[in-house]
Amino acid sequence: MSEQKPVAVIILNWNGEKLLREFLPSVIKTTDTKIADVIVADNGSTDNSVAIIKTEFPSVKLLKFAENYGFAEGYNRAIAETNYKYTILLNSDVETTTGWVNTLFEYMEDNPNVGACQPKIRAYHAKDTFEYAGASGGFLDKNGYPYCRGRVFATVEKDNGQYDSIIPIFWATGATLMVRSQLYIDAGGLDKDFFAHMEEIDLCWRILLKGYQIMVVPQSMVYHLGGGSLPASNPRKTYLNFRNNLLLLHKNLPDSTRNKTLFRRRLLDTIAWAKFVATLDFKNASAVWRAHCDFRHMRKAYTQHPDIDLLKTRSDCHRNILLDYYLKGRKTY
Repeated sequence: MSEQKPVAVIILNWNGEKLLREFLPSVIKTTDTKIADVIVADNGSTDNSVAIIKTEFPSVKLLKFAENYGFAEGYNRAIAETNYKYTILLNSDVETTTGWVNTLFEYMEDNPNVGACQPKIRAYHAKDTFEYAGASGGFLDKNGYPYCRGRVFATVEKDNGQYDSIIPIFWATGATLMVRSQLYIDAGGLDKDFFAHMEEIDLCWRILLKGYQIMVVPQSMVYHLGGGSLPASNPRKTYLNFRNNLLLLHKNLPDSTRNKTLFRRRLLDTIAWAKFVATLDFKNASAVWRAHCDFRHMRKAYTQHPDIDLLKTRSDCHRNILLDYYLKGRKTY
């Protein structure tokens, strides 16, 4: 696929014909065709997705994969097969608004030191409220817990314009992530070992280590349905979150601090496990246990580590959100 425009808006799809019909019209309507192509990368769907794209959305470009490669590898293959200066990874359950691409594109063009950015993310079914998985920019605390400007743990704030400034962040949500395509490739893309959850944080960490900034540009806004795959209480989600958070720290922390940070996290995870046991939630307790067991095996594949501890060197990583949230009662960003 030859380069015609600077931006590729790539939507990864697998058996998502309902979501395509619901959300793709807004993407087509609000995406400036002078600067961006809308592309659906189909992960070997067995429903009518491909036929729907061809007949109902003829302006959309189509990449067809023979099988389901998952989120990370699907995007890795899609970006490898396209040739655009910028790529926007856009979830199939996102409603976009007028000018959303232009705002992000112009910001990236004006700021070559920025490797990736995200818009402000509001909830699709509560449009005055931030969306859990991205809000107005993502951060990590000193223990490696992710939180957002607009969401801390399960507390999600209403958007009253309090987070409309453009600021550096630690990670941009994978629901709507704009990245320099060559930088994405140079940084190694999304890690397919994560399968789901936190793979975009891992990518953003590697982009930061390359000396680029990650930004939130709230003047661009989208609405994300979210939560469609796994609810927060699902043991599978618990497993992936605990396992991938450990992998995230193991991969991206230097030898000098990695073991100490992981030891502290394991103690905190033990408390979480004990809480599940005490409340007779044995499925989630088992998920935490399996996460730690599998992490011990998976970490052996990662032998290269950076020299810099971003959790120590970045001022936005000095919070302890567990302490703030549960002991001090600070429920907001």
